[in-house]
Amino acid sequence: MRLVRHIGRSVRLLMVFGVALPCTHTRLLFAQVNAKGSTANPSGEWVAYGHDPLGSRFSPLAQITKDNVAQLTVAWTYRTGESGVATQQTPKFEATPLMVDGTLFLSTPFGQAMALDPETGAARWTYDAHSDRQGDWGDFANRGVSTWLDASAAAGSACRRRIFLSTVDARIIALDAKTGAPCRSFGKGGTIRLKDGLHNSPYYAEEYALTSPPAVIHGMIVTGSAVADNNRTNAASGEVRAFDAKTGALRWSWDPIPRDSTDKAWNSWRGAMAHSTGAANAWSVIAADSVRDLVFVPTGSPSPDYYGGERTGDNLYANSVVALRASTGKVVWHFQAVHHDLWDYDVASPPSLVTIVHDGKRVDVVLQATKTGQLFVLDRNTGVPVFPVEERLVPSSSIFGEHASPTQPFNMVIPALSPQRLTLDEVWAPTPDAREACLAQIRPLRNEGPFTPPSLQGSLVMPSNIGGAHWGGLAFDPASQIAVVPVNRIAAYVQLIHLDELDTTQARQNKSRLGDQYTRMHGTPYVMRRRMLTAPNGLPCAPPPWGSLVAINLATGARAWDVPLGDPAALKPEIGGISKTPLGTPNLGGPIVTAGGIVFIGATFDHVLRAFDVVTGKELWKGPLPGGARATPMTYQLSPHGRQFVVIAVGGGDDWGKGDYVIAFALPR
Repeated sequence: MRLVRHIGRSVRLLMVFGVALPCTHTRLLFAQVNAKGSTANPSGEWVAYGHDPLGSRFSPLAQITKDNVAQLTVAWTYRTGESGVATQQTPKFEATPLMVDGTLFLSTPFGQAMALDPETGAARWTYDAHSDRQGDWGDFANRGVSTWLDASAAAGSACRRRIFLSTVDARIIALDAKTGAPCRSFGKGGTIRLKDGLHNSPYYAEEYALTSPPAVIHGMIVTGSAVADNNRTNAASGEVRAFDAKTGALRWSWDPIPRDSTDKAWNSWRGAMAHSTGAANAWSVIAADSVRDLVFVPTGSPSPDYYGGERTGDNLYANSVVALRASTGKVVWHFQAVHHDLWDYDVASPPSLVTIVHDGKRVDVVLQATKTGQLFVLDRNTGVPVFPVEERLVPSSSIFGEHASPTQPFNMVIPALSPQRLTLDEVWAPTPDAREACLAQIRPLRNEGPFTPPSLQGSLVMPSNIGGAHWGGLAFDPASQIAVVPVNRIAAYVQLIHLDELDTTQARQNKSRLGDQYTRMHGTPYVMRRRMLTAPNGLPCAPPPWGSLVAINLATGARAWDVPLGDPAALKPEIGGISKTPLGTPNLGGPIVTAGGIVFIGATFDHVLRAFDVVTGKELWKGPLPGGARATPMTYQLSPHGRQFVVIAVGGGDDWGKGDYVIAFALPR
């Protein structure tokens, strides 16, 4: 049975318009049109985290082609100096550098910013914000910097071009792009502190952080935050705020949790503590459309992640993509990807603002990939799904006081990006004994398909809390109309444990996202326990591939290709040969697409950067790296006759391994 709610349009036939024309002329034409409303330019710069403020991840550069990509070699290497420093939590070097005004800019988890020579990798300046390296940060990461040009300032004056550095301890520092010196007129001595002025103040220092660069639009920077959202019901609040890029003055603030009874979303939060709930924060990257005066905010789960008895209702604005008027911070539209989240299904992927051809017409859309394995295509002006979406019945909760949403949104045309369930017949392992060990874990669990709620006996969750799609996001090729999304395909176990039944010795363990985690959810009677479902040898119980790169043809909504991503045998040769199916690895990090028809992506456990054919999915090349790259690459070219470089940060931490490398690849001179 299907229950259809108001968010879907009428069912459409698959489109017959929009055949891909992958020739170079067509690619360049689409690249020029797709750049409308952005600061993308043909000079080969990379001016924002997603190449441009729209977050397209598409570069018009085409010096590197399908025919010569196999000739790429390392052009230069830069070390940040942070490898080997002892910390409580492993830092995650996830930065995507910018290249603007002939200089490469990036930042690190420890709060360093640096400017590099794009041709050689030599440092031009470095700045150290002296972030707390010993803090117990839930996500000790940094994804890069933002930049803004003050057109009113005289050419050559200090701080005319600014670099905005976000630090894990929740500061934004404005730096002069030429020297790295703080812009003293910004905030207090060059710094604004985001812990000040929140509705719910952080209970401890590490509860509130910054991991992503702010969006830049109309002389403002717009920033979200990273909140440790599974520790208490009234966690630190996740306001999105805009600050004047020149002075640092607050321009507006928007809280994804309604605090005003006149807000249209107020009644979707019910319960005595509902309106004092925290989080629902935007910890991922915000996209900006200056032509429409809109910013597109991906929001996360309300606190705590796995129990919503104190915040019943759909919890609108959480787990959503929300379009805010950039000049005022007012909500223009919103689309909720998960109602009343109980699974840590943050909208983690950055929204991507692109133009597709649909029913014979060009449509400006928002592409939003989700941890649930969905790719929603939303009209950029209204938020209405371009490909229809329906509400389907999902399992109810067995936890006292919990009220899971009876339905959740699913695409009707675009197929799921990753598997939605794991049956007993599908359980995989390399040997009969290992498979039986997996089955012994899974048989007692609630396992009723997508959105099976957490339970006392334990529930199987597929996709897991790391996705499906994840913060790596997607890249879009305007010529072929293909969106490319990296996904994970592993199952997780989630259990709620009554406080009086907790093994406190076990609960002191709090490992990586791929190991057991215990979290006391203060304000609830439960501790959350979760882990990835693996056999005794550590391999997932879900069938391989455990990570893949998926392409969706947005001319039709059909899957164009789906290829395994990553090779664990490169790290553990003994794994080789255990399966006829390529294994893939769990992955975190994003792809980019170039006009040369190439997808570049790192993201996997094995130490390589890969190149794929965007039309066919064929792997064209892989370049060795000194560690795992849990980051999104970028590409640039200093002049029309210069070399095209592809750069990636290496040192993702956890299972990706330590590292502090920035690696640049280029064709031989």
